[in-house]
Amino acid sequence: MAESGSLHPDDVRIIRALQIAPRASFAAIASALGLTESTVNRRYRRLRADGVIRVVGIMIPGALGQSEWLVRLRCRPGSGVAIAEALAKREDVSWVALVAAGSEITCAVRSRTPEQRDDLLGHQLPRTAAVLDINAAAMLRQFLGGRGHYWAALQGTLTPEQEAALGSEGGPFTESPVVARDPVPLTTEDEKLLAALAEDGRAGLVDLAAAADLTPGRASRRLQTLLTHGVVHIDVEIVAAALGYRAGANLWVRVHPSAVKSVGRTLAELPEIGFAAAVTGPYNLHAVAYCRDLDELFEFTSDRIGSLPGLQSMEVSPLLRHVKQAGTLLSGGRLA
Repeated sequence: MAESGSLHPDDVRIIRALQIAPRASFAAIASALGLTESTVNRRYRRLRADGVIRVVGIMIPGALGQSEWLVRLRCRPGSGVAIAEALAKREDVSWVALVAAGSEITCAVRSRTPEQRDDLLGHQLPRTAAVLDINAAAMLRQFLGGRGHYWAALQGTLTPEQEAALGSEGGPFTESPVVARDPVPLTTEDEKLLAALAEDGRAGLVDLAAAADLTPGRASRRLQTLLTHGVVHIDVEIVAAALGYRAGANLWVRVHPSAVKSVGRTLAELPEIGFAAAVTGPYNLHAVAYCRDLDELFEFTSDRIGSLPGLQSMEVSPLLRHVKQAGTLLSGGRLA
């Protein structure tokens, strides 16, 4: 990368290696990158302690038969921060951001049951006096975000040979329905395993086995089953500003219905895009963009996005503050 904020080049290479193989051993990463194991260990622990990255296991409700929703809340001036922080404390809310000078909140709702979802969207939020308007969109297809599809900003950080040496624990990304037709039943041990991965996606098999009351061999097999069936993915959360990307924005895009798939796949390949999905509602695509500054954001949205075939309209909403990112709270611009 030409610019990586305040990070050392080896830090950026380690982050890219973790994107490809988030549970790879420090020895395997060191071998692929030509570093010592102690160097990789030390730099990873510093990145984690500084809140730059966090490797976590993210449970996917869609594999359990539940839908995911992107919600926009318009709030009374001065009330946005309190509402955003309250939402961020909920386990079924995985992503929270303040936009539009703090008067609008965007959040991702991943409820485990329809009752939990309906209580939040149909009862609690509408009855909150400071909430002026609610717009909830169901996610129909995810094009970027999660295991197998990496934030393309880090492509080229490693050589093809280095990436091949690391392999890919999650395998290639394959588009599939957001909500599984055949939900996966979870055991009590699975729930404990998922909870342990949510704390640390790199937890060793011995620790995972102890947390789930399983033998290491059994824990390994259950983990592989959960990964294969898409119940959980091991995600590498990155603070974009640490890599020099300080201007983030929500993109709400409306394209011709026949262009949703092609535009969604194009968005997923752009290095500025960190998340892209087809959604219901007045805009049929939602994306999150990260640029180095507002001028780059303008050039990107006007030239790169604005020229996409089938584009009808787009709303660009700059991110004022990230409150929660993929299940991890943020404090002072760092992962807590």
